Amino acid sequence: METPNHCQFCAQHPDSAFHGMSREGLEEISQLKTCVSFRKGQVIMHEGARPQGVYCVHKGKIKLYTLGTEGKEQIIRFVTRGDLIGYRSILSDEPISASATALEDTFACYIPKSSFFKVIEDNPKFSLNLLKLSCHELGEAGKMITSLAQKNVKERLAEILLILNTTFGEDEEGYIDINLTREEIANMVGTATESVIRLISELRKEGYIRSKGKRIAVEDRPALRAMASVFE
Repeated sequence: METPNHCQFCAQHPDSAFHGMSREGLEEISQLKTCVSFRKGQVIMHEGARPQGVYCVHKGKIKLYTLGTEGKEQIIRFVTRGDLIGYRSILSDEPISASATALEDTFACYIPKSSFFKVIEDNPKFSLNLLKLSCHELGEAGKMITSLAQKNVKERLAEILLILNTTFGEDEEGYIDINLTREEIANMVGTATESVIRLISELRKEGYIRSKGKRIAVEDRPALRAMASVFE
């Protein structure tokens, strides 16, 4: 797997929290970070643990989730290239609020806690980017809570499919570029797996989507947006 030796030349730099930093700041991060890899299914962070550093994803996909009282996963969101995880727990000095598991072979840059604080202190632009990122994530979490409370299951499923399509894009055949089990989708929607299977079949028959195994493609985006009451 390709290794990003210097943050300045990393393909994910323009989309990461490190964008806009000075050359000196990027040089500092490059000296402090280490490169790590995770196999598909490997847990990267455990809910309730104390974070020892942050990860900036270079390649791969990660799910963030919490476990309910009966051990059922509740997927909060997904992480992909250029995203930063673990930083909010470090800044708030609190245990990690959600576990992180690699959905595919993943490569990331790891910055230890002490080094992370040094970067923050030395780079005001980076601090501002973190503030914006944190506010954005809190806003998205609020939208998800509102969706779960006010929309029916079919409307929530339509919204989740739109979110996945926007987050991961499409492969060469037009399918959303992530393979999730029906159970994982159900965990995001907040319903039973059987309900998601039935509703995906309904959406396919109605022409909103097409599917092949785990793969799903959005066929009628305007109709899904109208169903989910999601607007530009």
